[in-house]
Amino acid sequence: MTHSLPENKPATATVDAASDGAPGTPGTPGATATPDAPAVPSRLGPLYLTLPMANVALYLLWFGVGAFLLPIQVAHITGTNDTAALSTASTIGAVLATIGNPVFGQLSDRTRSRFGRRAPWILFCALLGALALVMQSQATTIAMLGMSWGVVQFIMNGYQAALTAAMPDRVPASRYGTFSALVGLGVPLGTIIAALIIGGVPGTKFGLDGVIGGFGGRFAGENGYYLIAAVVVVAALVFITVSPDQDARALPRERFSLKDFLGNFWVSPKDHPDFGWAFLSRLGVMLGYFIVVTYNMYLLAEHIKVPPQDLLPTQGFLMIVNALCTVVASILVGPIADRVGRVKPFVLISGIAAALALTLPMIWPTEGGMLAYNVVGGLAFGVYMAVDMALITRVLPRTADAGKDMGVINIANAGPQILAPSIAGWIVAAGGYEALFPIAAIVSLIGAVGVLRVRGVR
Repeated sequence: MTHSLPENKPATATVDAASDGAPGTPGTPGATATPDAPAVPSRLGPLYLTLPMANVALYLLWFGVGAFLLPIQVAHITGTNDTAALSTASTIGAVLATIGNPVFGQLSDRTRSRFGRRAPWILFCALLGALALVMQSQATTIAMLGMSWGVVQFIMNGYQAALTAAMPDRVPASRYGTFSALVGLGVPLGTIIAALIIGGVPGTKFGLDGVIGGFGGRFAGENGYYLIAAVVVVAALVFITVSPDQDARALPRERFSLKDFLGNFWVSPKDHPDFGWAFLSRLGVMLGYFIVVTYNMYLLAEHIKVPPQDLLPTQGFLMIVNALCTVVASILVGPIADRVGRVKPFVLISGIAAALALTLPMIWPTEGGMLAYNVVGGLAFGVYMAVDMALITRVLPRTADAGKDMGVINIANAGPQILAPSIAGWIVAAGGYEALFPIAAIVSLIGAVGVLRVRGVR
């Protein structure tokens, strides 16, 4: 990979009119590609499969480690359900994740190789991230666990930054809703796989005996890390070979300047207000989500009083219910958003529904209440994920900086993971676990309402 050469000749490309949907830069159907807007490739078909598959692998990592392996490892190291230790490990990881996304995004923007701009980073980060996961599996102290999880998140946010840039790079505006829904499937499907493999599901929920999946706890430890590492590498290899990136060597090259590199991370909310409001809206929605998710396992154990032997299967079942509802809503809403040409109403609907869902366990603190919360909350989150990427892609300042800008706005995903453990810890200390729900509901609703300030998107 090269990032800068003395030559700086402009390159132009004409968009292939045979591509699927209206070609051009985000939000500008029918435009001719310029140096600031890479041409949309004529073969869009493989991305319908490989892009969601690569995202499923990524979210298998985020949820498999974050929701299962990390709290299990914390409990093993400390001997208790130590919320402070979990908060420490989670926060260190999220801080490094926040840095990694825009840094790797801008590096991929500047990359010029015969394999494209994004593919080299997707593969490199997958391989390095897999190695870091193996190292994390050997952590024996909270400090070591936090630092290793931080390294994993830093590296894998490079994978995520390059992967999310594939949508503004290669998908025409007329397909944003559909692809936003497909990308959004990474969250629920990754959750389902993690829940089945690591947690398992009580067979009694489906009229069966025993536990579905779980494999006797075989993957609730080191083996879980090894399996997730292997899945990430395979998904990266499939993505770059089945849906290869375009040769990027003809794109304009810029001399590298550390000052310009660092200064380019700033996106002025005054000059790009829609980008700023979209960032804040996503930040609010995700913060409300993670305030509860961060302590989900401990919430079931300490607040709902699920017996220890039933904890992993119960969490696995609830996560699968949530994920299935997310899948259904996402698949239905994505194409509808394309058809009606609007995304903001769906963001508002999702925020209101999420707020209502979060009140259910507060007034009904039982497994039944948690089940109802996961059904309604899953549907709400599916609506949001179906249009989130469509909204974000339409407000990017410059397509040439798509990797960096997607990385910057992905801070609205990583930022809540930094804030949520500490905020949730303060809430639990002050008002108990039941106080998590109303505060999370208010935060999610404020985030959803913020989308109304995005003027350039309907």
